[in-house]
Amino acid sequence: MGLPETMRAVRIAEHGGPEVLELTEVAVPAPAAGEALVQVSAVALNNTDLWTREGAYGNPEDPKALSGWRGPINFPRIQGADVSGRVVAVGDGVDEGLVGRRVVVDPAIYDAEGPDANPVGLMGSERDGGYAEYVTAPVERLHDVTESPLDDEQLATLPTAYGTALGMIERGRLRKGETVLISGASGGVGLALIQIARARGARTLAVSSGSKIDAVREAGAHEVIDRAKDVAEQIRAAAPEGIDVALDVVAGELVSEGLPLLREGGRWVVAGALGGYGVTFDVRRLYLHNAQVIGSAMHTPTHFDLLMDLARRAEIQPVIAATFSLDEAARAQEQLARRDHVGKIVLRP
Repeated sequence: MGLPETMRAVRIAEHGGPEVLELTEVAVPAPAAGEALVQVSAVALNNTDLWTREGAYGNPEDPKALSGWRGPINFPRIQGADVSGRVVAVGDGVDEGLVGRRVVVDPAIYDAEGPDANPVGLMGSERDGGYAEYVTAPVERLHDVTESPLDDEQLATLPTAYGTALGMIERGRLRKGETVLISGASGGVGLALIQIARARGARTLAVSSGSKIDAVREAGAHEVIDRAKDVAEQIRAAAPEGIDVALDVVAGELVSEGLPLLREGGRWVVAGALGGYGVTFDVRRLYLHNAQVIGSAMHTPTHFDLLMDLARRAEIQPVIAATFSLDEAARAQEQLARRDHVGKIVLRP
């Protein structure tokens, strides 16, 4: 059976609100040499979808500039970084045996070859992504998960959220027996951090609030810190010896309040700014205690390989908050922006 010539896709042609998401009919992309064509089974939403659509990333010269993840977006752009699906065609030089395999796509565009390359671009931002029925990807970015017990929706939640979480944990050098503070714990990255940190044998203190606290505890947090109360006081009570590693997607005031709570040689890893990007802290708490503040954007190829090993063995259990069809992409992003859900939101093309 031949492939269709056209497909449904959701694109943005400018920065703006959910109204700029447009369901349209476009040509099915042809895989170039070294690429494969993947029929999308599921695509998970991320905060980066909202920020790319809004142009909220700024740039080094102007923090308020409208910009995509790593610079101006080439419009129109199909959004969506997190794809699970099946290979349906391959380009020149690619093993035909891949056709029919169930895969997860590593959405990162790296700055170099090699296992420790840094991501400098992202599918759905610097190249077309998975808010579509088909997407192309370089074959070295495809990971065969045919044997994984996880379903397609669970697999789609992994690349950005779990990849970011694993990158934070690896860069923060989290070890068995250490105490870890996790902010934004009910979000996709937060839940991933709890699950992976627990699997590493760490003691997890998770910051959450309101109706989400029970779900965060169910996900495996040893202690839940209520964001609506005095956070620093609760951390001191839960970890009187201090925390070894903070895994932080919130930033803002939490950095200035939390840095003094690190133990000697503690690491504060930042991978988001949900609480604000303008941060002040007492620098004496940094150098006098040999502490480190570490930036972490997504993952390296090595981190992603580790993640796919976890997926094949189902050592992580992603939580799905809601599922939408492709024509409901705007509604799905609106639900994501409200942040009243626990887990990941997924589109099913």
